[in-house]
Amino acid sequence: MKSIKEIMDGPEISNWSSEKTKDYVAEQIRERYGDSEVANYDPLRNMLSWKKWLSLGFVPRKGQRAIRSYIVREVKDPATGQVIKTFYQKINLFYYRQVQELGRKE
Repeated sequence: MKSIKEIMDGPEISNWSSEKTKDYVAEQIRERYGDSEVANYDPLRNMLSWKKWLSLGFVPRKGQRAIRSYIVREVKDPATGQVIKTFYQKINLFYYRQVQELGRKE
């Protein structure tokens, strides 16, 4: 299992792609941890879903509240491949400071 440092220094593991959501999440980090922590925020490596953290051997610490974000979903017409509907889906993410190794008590 990799450490948090190895995960943050390694290759991209998130499929993040929106500057708008990056700013939205960065503001929540600023509110919880202060301006200095925003510099450490990397949406491709240290802000992941519960399921992704679990696959890496980490879980959110007890009592941690998720950081809210959203993704844009598109529904395409199977016949033409054209987008017929676009909608926002809420997602819950956890910052690297909110997780601990699976099985470890803090």
